[in-house]
Amino acid sequence: MSGSRRRRPSELYIGLMSGTSLDGVDAALVDLRTRRPLLLGTAFVPYPKALKNALLALQAPSRDELHRASLAESRLSGLYATAARRLLRKCRVEPRFVRAIGCHGQTVRHRPEFGYTVQLGNAAALAERLGIPVVADFRSADIAAGGQGAPLVPAFHAAVFRSARVHRVIVNLGGIANLTDLPRRGPVRGFDIGPGNVLLDAWIGRRLGRDFDRGGRLASLGQPLQPLLRDLLADPYFRRSPPKSTGRDHFNLAWLRPFGVARHRAEDVQATLAELTARSIGSAIARFCSGVREVYLCGGGARNSDLVRRIARTLPGVPVASTLQLGIHPDWVEAMAFAWLAQRRVKGKAGNLPEVTGARNTRVLGAMYAA
Repeated sequence: MSGSRRRRPSELYIGLMSGTSLDGVDAALVDLRTRRPLLLGTAFVPYPKALKNALLALQAPSRDELHRASLAESRLSGLYATAARRLLRKCRVEPRFVRAIGCHGQTVRHRPEFGYTVQLGNAAALAERLGIPVVADFRSADIAAGGQGAPLVPAFHAAVFRSARVHRVIVNLGGIANLTDLPRRGPVRGFDIGPGNVLLDAWIGRRLGRDFDRGGRLASLGQPLQPLLRDLLADPYFRRSPPKSTGRDHFNLAWLRPFGVARHRAEDVQATLAELTARSIGSAIARFCSGVREVYLCGGGARNSDLVRRIARTLPGVPVASTLQLGIHPDWVEAMAFAWLAQRRVKGKAGNLPEVTGARNTRVLGAMYAA
Protein backbone atom coordinates (compact mmCIF):
# COMPACT_ATOMS: atom_id res chain seq x y z
CA MET A 1 0.00 0.00 0.00
CA SER A 2 1.07 3.55 -0.60
CA GLY A 3 1.85 5.85 2.29
CA SER A 4 -1.27 7.93 1.62
CA ARG A 5 -3.50 4.87 2.00
CA ARG A 6 -1.82 4.00 5.29
CA ARG A 7 -2.74 7.45 6.59
CA ARG A 8 -6.41 6.95 5.69
CA PRO A 9 -7.13 3.22 5.99
CA SER A 10 -10.70 3.51 7.21
CA GLU A 11 -12.31 3.93 3.81
CA LEU A 12 -11.12 0.61 2.37
CA TYR A 13 -14.01 -1.85 2.19
CA ILE A 14 -14.46 -5.37 0.87
CA GLY A 15 -17.65 -6.41 -0.90
CA LEU A 16 -18.56 -10.10 -1.04
CA MET A 17 -21.31 -11.20 -3.39
CA SER A 18 -22.70 -14.64 -4.16
CA GLY A 19 -25.81 -14.37 -6.29
CA THR A 20 -28.69 -16.39 -7.64
CA SER A 21 -26.51 -18.06 -10.27
CA LEU A 22 -24.73 -20.00 -7.49
CA ASP A 23 -21.42 -20.00 -9.35
CA GLY A 24 -19.23 -18.74 -6.51
CA VAL A 25 -18.07 -15.75 -4.49
CA ASP A 26 -17.05 -12.41 -6.00
CA ALA A 27 -14.77 -10.33 -3.78
CA ALA A 28 -13.85 -6.70 -4.44
CA LEU A 29 -11.55 -4.35 -2.52
CA VAL A 30 -12.85 -0.80 -2.92
CA ASP A 31 -11.43 2.56 -1.87
CA LEU A 32 -14.41 4.74 -0.92
CA ARG A 33 -12.63 7.91 0.10
CA THR A 34 -14.14 9.85 -2.82
CA ARG A 35 -17.55 9.95 -4.46
CA ARG A 36 -16.30 7.77 -7.32
CA PRO A 37 -15.39 4.33 -5.89
CA LEU A 38 -11.96 3.03 -6.85
CA LEU A 39 -11.71 -0.71 -7.45
CA LEU A 40 -8.32 -1.82 -6.12
CA GLY A 41 -8.55 -5.55 -6.76
CA THR A 42 -10.82 -8.54 -7.25
CA ALA A 43 -10.94 -12.25 -6.54
CA PHE A 44 -13.31 -15.08 -7.38
CA VAL A 45 -13.74 -18.40 -5.59
CA PRO A 46 -16.02 -20.98 -7.27
CA TYR A 47 -18.48 -23.01 -5.25
CA PRO A 48 -17.46 -26.63 -4.74
CA LYS A 49 -20.06 -28.82 -6.42
CA ALA A 50 -21.22 -30.34 -3.13
CA LEU A 51 -21.87 -26.91 -1.62
CA LYS A 52 -23.70 -25.72 -4.73
CA ASN A 53 -25.93 -28.80 -4.63
CA ALA A 54 -26.60 -28.29 -0.92
CA LEU A 55 -27.63 -24.68 -1.54
CA LEU A 56 -29.83 -25.64 -4.47
CA ALA A 57 -31.57 -28.24 -2.31
CA LEU A 58 -32.37 -25.54 0.25
CA GLN A 59 -34.34 -23.52 -2.28
CA ALA A 60 -37.45 -25.59 -1.51
CA PRO A 61 -38.87 -27.09 1.72
CA SER A 62 -37.29 -30.41 2.58
CA ARG A 63 -36.42 -32.70 5.48
CA ASP A 64 -34.16 -31.40 8.28
CA GLU A 65 -33.54 -28.21 6.33
CA LEU A 66 -32.68 -26.06 9.36
CA HIS A 67 -29.76 -28.34 10.26
CA ARG A 68 -28.63 -28.60 6.66
CA ALA A 69 -28.88 -24.84 6.23
CA SER A 70 -26.69 -24.29 9.29
CA LEU A 71 -24.07 -26.70 7.98
CA ALA A 72 -24.10 -25.02 4.57
CA GLU A 73 -23.80 -21.62 6.25
CA SER A 74 -20.68 -22.72 8.11
CA ARG A 75 -19.10 -23.90 4.88
CA LEU A 76 -20.11 -20.66 3.19
CA SER A 77 -18.42 -18.54 5.85
CA GLY A 78 -15.23 -20.50 5.22
CA LEU A 79 -15.51 -19.85 1.48
CA TYR A 80 -16.18 -16.15 2.05
CA ALA A 81 -13.10 -16.00 4.27
CA THR A 82 -11.04 -17.74 1.57
CA ALA A 83 -12.20 -15.20 -1.02
CA ALA A 84 -11.39 -12.26 1.25
CA ARG A 85 -7.94 -13.61 2.17
CA ARG A 86 -7.14 -14.28 -1.47
CA LEU A 87 -8.17 -10.72 -2.32
CA LEU A 88 -6.06 -9.19 0.46
CA ARG A 89 -3.00 -11.22 -0.54
CA LYS A 90 -3.46 -10.24 -4.17
CA CYS A 91 -3.71 -6.55 -3.25
CA ARG A 92 -0.99 -6.77 -0.57
CA VAL A 93 -3.30 -5.22 2.02
CA GLU A 94 -3.35 -6.23 5.67
CA PRO A 95 -6.74 -6.92 7.28
CA ARG A 96 -6.25 -4.10 9.81
CA PHE A 97 -6.46 -1.54 6.99
CA VAL A 98 -9.97 -2.63 5.99
CA ARG A 99 -12.79 -0.80 7.74
CA ALA A 100 -15.46 -3.43 7.11
CA ILE A 101 -16.69 -6.19 4.82
CA GLY A 102 -20.10 -6.02 3.20
CA CYS A 103 -21.34 -9.59 2.74
CA HIS A 104 -24.65 -10.05 0.95
CA GLY A 105 -24.87 -13.76 1.82
CA GLN A 106 -26.44 -16.51 -0.26
CA THR A 107 -30.17 -16.14 -0.68
CA VAL A 108 -32.05 -19.40 -0.16
CA ARG A 109 -35.53 -17.93 0.42
CA HIS A 110 -36.91 -14.53 -0.46
CA ARG A 111 -40.56 -14.11 0.52
CA PRO A 112 -41.23 -10.45 1.23
CA GLU A 113 -44.96 -11.08 0.84
CA PHE A 114 -44.67 -13.04 4.10
CA GLY A 115 -42.30 -10.52 5.68
CA TYR A 116 -39.05 -12.47 5.55
CA THR A 117 -35.92 -13.15 3.56
CA VAL A 118 -33.08 -15.61 4.25
CA GLN A 119 -29.45 -15.13 3.26
CA LEU A 120 -26.92 -17.64 4.58
CA GLY A 121 -23.42 -16.55 5.51
CA ASN A 122 -22.62 -16.61 9.29
CA ALA A 123 -21.24 -13.09 9.46
CA ALA A 124 -20.10 -13.55 13.09
CA ALA A 125 -17.87 -16.47 12.08
CA LEU A 126 -16.54 -14.50 9.10
CA ALA A 127 -15.60 -11.54 11.32
CA GLU A 128 -13.91 -13.92 13.76
CA ARG A 129 -11.94 -15.65 11.01
CA LEU A 130 -10.68 -12.45 9.38
CA GLY A 131 -10.45 -9.97 12.23
CA ILE A 132 -12.47 -7.47 10.18
CA PRO A 133 -15.95 -6.16 11.07
CA VAL A 134 -18.67 -7.59 8.83
CA VAL A 135 -21.92 -5.98 7.73
CA ALA A 136 -24.57 -8.49 6.65
CA ASP A 137 -28.35 -9.02 6.53
CA PHE A 138 -28.90 -6.04 4.26
CA ARG A 139 -32.48 -6.81 3.26
CA SER A 140 -34.32 -7.27 6.55
CA ALA A 141 -34.61 -3.62 7.60
CA ASP A 142 -36.22 -2.70 4.30
CA ILE A 143 -38.69 -5.60 4.56
CA ALA A 144 -39.52 -4.61 8.14
CA ALA A 145 -40.39 -1.16 6.77
CA GLY A 146 -42.84 -2.72 4.30
CA GLY A 147 -40.44 -2.99 1.36
CA GLN A 148 -39.43 -5.83 -0.93
CA GLY A 149 -35.88 -5.91 0.45
CA ALA A 150 -34.67 -5.98 -3.16
CA PRO A 151 -33.19 -4.95 -5.44
CA LEU A 152 -30.66 -3.06 -3.32
CA VAL A 153 -28.05 -2.19 -5.95
CA PRO A 154 -30.08 0.65 -7.55
CA ALA A 155 -28.89 3.01 -4.79
CA PHE A 156 -25.29 2.26 -5.82
CA HIS A 157 -26.15 2.55 -9.51
CA ALA A 158 -27.64 5.98 -8.86
CA ALA A 159 -24.54 7.08 -6.95
CA VAL A 160 -22.02 6.06 -9.62
CA PHE A 161 -23.81 5.82 -12.98
CA ARG A 162 -26.41 8.60 -13.01
CA SER A 163 -25.93 11.42 -15.50
CA ALA A 164 -27.53 14.86 -15.57
CA ARG A 165 -27.19 14.83 -19.37
CA VAL A 166 -28.70 11.51 -20.48
CA HIS A 167 -31.42 9.13 -19.31
CA ARG A 168 -29.82 5.74 -18.59
CA VAL A 169 -31.01 2.30 -17.56
CA ILE A 170 -28.70 -0.21 -15.87
CA VAL A 171 -29.65 -3.87 -16.26
CA ASN A 172 -28.04 -6.43 -13.98
CA LEU A 173 -27.99 -9.86 -15.63
CA GLY A 174 -27.49 -12.13 -12.66
CA GLY A 175 -29.54 -15.23 -11.98
CA ILE A 176 -32.44 -12.81 -11.74
CA ALA A 177 -32.44 -9.77 -14.01
CA ASN A 178 -33.13 -6.42 -12.40
CA LEU A 179 -33.03 -2.88 -13.69
CA THR A 180 -32.34 0.61 -12.39
CA ASP A 181 -34.00 3.51 -14.20
CA LEU A 182 -31.80 6.63 -13.97
CA PRO A 183 -33.61 9.60 -15.51
CA ARG A 184 -31.72 12.89 -15.74
CA ARG A 185 -33.96 14.30 -13.02
CA GLY A 186 -36.52 12.96 -10.60
CA PRO A 187 -36.78 9.71 -8.62
CA VAL A 188 -34.79 6.59 -9.38
CA ARG A 189 -36.82 3.45 -10.02
CA GLY A 190 -35.77 -0.18 -9.98
CA PHE A 191 -37.16 -3.69 -9.70
CA ASP A 192 -36.56 -7.35 -10.44
CA ILE A 193 -37.63 -8.04 -14.03
CA GLY A 194 -37.62 -11.85 -13.93
CA PRO A 195 -35.21 -14.60 -15.00
CA GLY A 196 -31.75 -13.52 -16.04
CA ASN A 197 -29.48 -16.55 -16.18
CA VAL A 198 -31.30 -18.75 -13.69
CA LEU A 199 -33.39 -20.73 -16.17
CA LEU A 200 -30.67 -20.77 -18.83
CA ASP A 201 -28.23 -22.28 -16.33
CA ALA A 202 -30.76 -24.72 -14.91
CA TRP A 203 -31.86 -26.02 -18.30
CA ILE A 204 -28.40 -26.60 -19.75
CA GLY A 205 -27.39 -28.19 -16.45
CA ARG A 206 -30.30 -30.60 -16.60
CA ARG A 207 -29.96 -31.51 -20.27
CA LEU A 208 -26.20 -31.33 -20.87
CA GLY A 209 -24.62 -31.29 -17.40
CA ARG A 210 -22.98 -27.89 -17.91
CA ASP A 211 -22.91 -25.08 -15.37
CA PHE A 212 -23.85 -22.44 -17.94
CA ASP A 213 -24.15 -21.79 -21.67
CA ARG A 214 -20.83 -20.11 -22.43
CA GLY A 215 -21.42 -17.17 -24.76
CA GLY A 216 -24.96 -18.43 -25.39
CA ARG A 217 -23.64 -21.02 -27.85
CA LEU A 218 -26.40 -23.58 -27.29
CA ALA A 219 -29.10 -20.92 -27.51
CA SER A 220 -27.60 -19.62 -30.75
CA LEU A 221 -28.02 -23.09 -32.31
CA GLY A 222 -31.73 -23.24 -31.57
CA GLN A 223 -34.92 -21.51 -32.63
CA PRO A 224 -37.29 -19.93 -30.09
CA LEU A 225 -40.51 -21.89 -29.73
CA GLN A 226 -43.07 -19.12 -30.07
CA PRO A 227 -46.06 -20.88 -28.43
CA LEU A 228 -43.86 -21.84 -25.47
CA LEU A 229 -42.44 -18.32 -25.24
CA ARG A 230 -45.94 -16.87 -25.26
CA ASP A 231 -46.98 -19.18 -22.42
CA LEU A 232 -43.88 -18.35 -20.35
CA LEU A 233 -44.41 -14.61 -20.78
CA ALA A 234 -48.00 -15.00 -19.59
CA ASP A 235 -46.80 -15.55 -16.02
CA PRO A 236 -48.52 -12.93 -13.82
CA TYR A 237 -45.20 -11.73 -12.39
CA PHE A 238 -44.27 -10.03 -15.66
CA ARG A 239 -47.50 -8.00 -15.61
CA ARG A 240 -47.12 -6.77 -12.06
CA SER A 241 -46.13 -3.17 -11.52
CA PRO A 242 -43.15 -2.32 -9.31
CA PRO A 243 -42.08 -2.37 -6.59
CA LYS A 244 -41.53 -6.10 -7.00
CA SER A 245 -38.83 -8.69 -6.45
CA THR A 246 -38.44 -12.37 -7.20
CA GLY A 247 -35.94 -15.23 -7.11
CA ARG A 248 -35.45 -18.97 -7.40
CA ASP A 249 -38.50 -19.40 -5.18
CA HIS A 250 -40.54 -18.58 -8.29
CA PHE A 251 -38.43 -19.10 -11.40
CA ASN A 252 -36.87 -22.57 -11.40
CA LEU A 253 -37.02 -25.93 -13.18
CA ALA A 254 -40.22 -26.83 -11.33
CA TRP A 255 -41.79 -23.68 -12.80
CA LEU A 256 -40.76 -24.82 -16.30
CA ARG A 257 -41.89 -28.43 -16.01
CA PRO A 258 -45.66 -27.93 -16.57
CA PHE A 259 -44.93 -26.28 -19.92
CA GLY A 260 -43.72 -29.62 -21.33
CA VAL A 261 -40.22 -28.42 -22.14
CA ALA A 262 -38.75 -31.95 -21.93
CA ARG A 263 -40.33 -32.92 -25.26
CA HIS A 264 -38.43 -30.26 -27.21
CA ARG A 265 -34.85 -30.11 -28.47
CA ALA A 266 -32.46 -28.77 -25.85
CA GLU A 267 -31.17 -25.98 -28.09
CA ASP A 268 -34.70 -24.77 -28.94
CA VAL A 269 -35.68 -24.57 -25.29
CA GLN A 270 -32.42 -22.74 -24.55
CA ALA A 271 -33.16 -20.25 -27.31
CA THR A 272 -36.68 -19.79 -25.95
CA LEU A 273 -35.39 -19.13 -22.45
CA ALA A 274 -32.89 -16.60 -23.81
CA GLU A 275 -35.76 -14.87 -25.62
CA LEU A 276 -37.78 -14.94 -22.39
CA THR A 277 -35.01 -13.04 -20.60
CA ALA A 278 -34.50 -10.61 -23.49
CA ARG A 279 -38.19 -9.93 -24.17
CA SER A 280 -39.05 -9.45 -20.51
CA ILE A 281 -36.19 -6.94 -20.22
CA GLY A 282 -37.19 -5.08 -23.36
CA SER A 283 -40.85 -4.98 -22.32
CA ALA A 284 -40.00 -3.74 -18.81
CA ILE A 285 -37.84 -0.93 -20.18
CA ALA A 286 -40.47 0.09 -22.72
CA ARG A 287 -43.22 0.07 -20.10
CA PHE A 288 -41.50 1.71 -17.15
CA CYS A 289 -38.49 3.64 -18.49
CA SER A 290 -39.98 5.94 -21.10
CA GLY A 291 -37.43 8.21 -22.75
CA VAL A 292 -34.36 6.08 -22.06
CA ARG A 293 -31.39 6.91 -24.29
CA GLU A 294 -28.73 4.43 -23.12
CA VAL A 295 -28.83 0.92 -21.63
CA TYR A 296 -25.85 -0.60 -19.84
CA LEU A 297 -25.49 -4.23 -18.81
CA CYS A 298 -23.66 -5.75 -15.85
CA GLY A 299 -23.53 -9.13 -14.15
CA GLY A 300 -22.47 -12.50 -15.51
CA GLY A 301 -25.02 -12.41 -18.33
CA ALA A 302 -23.22 -9.45 -19.86
CA ARG A 303 -20.64 -11.99 -21.09
CA ASN A 304 -23.34 -14.00 -22.91
CA SER A 305 -22.99 -12.52 -26.40
CA ASP A 306 -26.09 -14.29 -27.73
CA LEU A 307 -28.22 -12.92 -24.88
CA VAL A 308 -26.81 -9.41 -25.32
CA ARG A 309 -27.71 -9.48 -29.03
CA ARG A 310 -31.25 -10.59 -28.19
CA ILE A 311 -31.65 -7.79 -25.66
CA ALA A 312 -30.38 -5.22 -28.15
CA ARG A 313 -32.96 -6.41 -30.70
CA THR A 314 -35.76 -5.66 -28.24
CA LEU A 315 -34.54 -2.05 -27.90
CA PRO A 316 -34.28 -0.64 -31.45
CA GLY A 317 -32.63 2.74 -31.55
CA VAL A 318 -31.28 2.51 -27.99
CA PRO A 319 -27.54 1.74 -27.64
CA VAL A 320 -26.83 -1.30 -25.42
CA ALA A 321 -23.35 -1.60 -23.93
CA SER A 322 -21.45 -2.91 -20.92
CA THR A 323 -20.94 -0.85 -17.75
CA LEU A 324 -17.25 -1.05 -18.64
CA GLN A 325 -17.97 2.00 -20.81
CA LEU A 326 -18.97 3.80 -17.59
CA GLY A 327 -15.76 2.79 -15.84
CA ILE A 328 -16.75 -0.35 -13.90
CA HIS A 329 -16.32 -3.88 -15.21
CA PRO A 330 -19.69 -5.67 -15.36
CA ASP A 331 -18.40 -8.62 -13.33
CA TRP A 332 -17.73 -6.50 -10.23
CA VAL A 333 -20.59 -4.01 -9.99
CA GLU A 334 -22.54 -6.00 -7.37
CA ALA A 335 -19.56 -6.78 -5.15
CA MET A 336 -18.61 -3.10 -5.24
CA ALA A 337 -22.20 -2.23 -4.38
CA PHE A 338 -22.04 -4.23 -1.14
CA ALA A 339 -18.75 -2.61 -0.18
CA TRP A 340 -20.53 0.73 -0.70
CA LEU A 341 -23.57 -0.42 1.31
CA ALA A 342 -21.26 -1.53 4.12
CA GLN A 343 -19.80 1.98 4.24
CA ARG A 344 -23.33 3.40 4.40
CA ARG A 345 -24.02 1.18 7.41
CA VAL A 346 -20.77 2.14 9.16
CA LYS A 347 -21.56 5.82 8.68
CA GLY A 348 -25.21 5.44 9.69
CA LYS A 349 -26.55 6.48 6.26
CA ALA A 350 -29.59 5.07 4.50
CA GLY A 351 -28.90 2.37 1.93
CA ASN A 352 -32.32 1.73 0.42
CA LEU A 353 -34.43 3.69 -2.05
CA PRO A 354 -38.09 3.54 -0.96
CA GLU A 355 -39.25 4.37 -4.49
CA VAL A 356 -37.47 1.17 -5.59
CA THR A 357 -38.32 -1.28 -2.80
CA GLY A 358 -41.63 0.13 -1.62
CA ALA A 359 -40.45 0.67 1.96
CA ARG A 360 -42.23 3.32 4.03
CA ASN A 361 -39.05 5.38 4.28
CA THR A 362 -35.29 5.23 4.00
CA ARG A 363 -33.49 2.84 6.33
CA VAL A 364 -29.93 2.15 7.41
CA LEU A 365 -29.36 -1.37 6.09
CA GLY A 366 -27.39 -4.23 7.56
CA ALA A 367 -26.32 -5.65 10.90
CA MET A 368 -22.76 -5.07 12.11
CA TYR A 369 -20.64 -7.91 13.52
CA ALA A 370 -17.54 -6.73 15.33
CA ALA A 371 -14.20 -8.46 14.78
